[in-house]
Amino acid sequence: MRILALDSSGLTASVAVVEDEQILFEYTMNYKKTHSQTLLPMLDEAVRMTGLSLDTVDAIAVAAGPGSFTGLRIGSATAKGLGLALKKPLVAVPTVDALAYNLYDAQGLICPIMDARRKQVYTGIYRFEEHQLMTLKEQWAAPIEELLEELNQRGEMVTFLGDGVPVFRELIAEKLQVPYSFAPAHVNKQRAAAVAALGSIYYKEGRTETAMEHIPEYLRVSQAERERAEREKEQKPAGTKI
Repeated sequence: MRILALDSSGLTASVAVVEDEQILFEYTMNYKKTHSQTLLPMLDEAVRMTGLSLDTVDAIAVAAGPGSFTGLRIGSATAKGLGLALKKPLVAVPTVDALAYNLYDAQGLICPIMDARRKQVYTGIYRFEEHQLMTLKEQWAAPIEELLEELNQRGEMVTFLGDGVPVFRELIAEKLQVPYSFAPAHVNKQRAAAVAALGSIYYKEGRTETAMEHIPEYLRVSQAERERAEREKEQKPAGTKI
């Protein structure tokens, strides 16, 4: 089984091709350029370097959110376009699940945190049991202090990863009362290989969708939508029902 995977949900852009238990190709970048500049050239490089035809993939796995609104739209549009052109199914892999899968068989709790601005994070709580990723709390958007309080209540060792770590490292040190650690550089951000590996499992379980069915999972409205709603509320005449 051959899976092409894309992840542009955060600061990192990543493309991978995984066949059964092997990574045939992976290209990950987190430096200055935007996803609109990097994702398609990375995909072209995957084809050029491996010599593989995209027709030979069984499915296209994509990090489906949450994350950067623009990044998710770019990844989603690319995956949908490939799915339609190649007539291949898509596998929507929750972004936070894929992040957690980077820490395969880690001990204790795994807690990815993505910076969602306004002192909030996209997060989830996981652990591995008998070599399987178990979701203790599905991905959600939460104030960072609310998350730390919940982790304190669980009372277990926890490993953090994700682009929220450098943003909230000091607050974690201040507020967290349980043992904790931070994942090292090679596994602490989004990787398309993890999306592909988890996507392979979902594909075998029949958790696929058509390109037309795929919709990113934002978890909350964008800042532009929030600001528009606030402006419309302010412009309502006094006494008008909202």
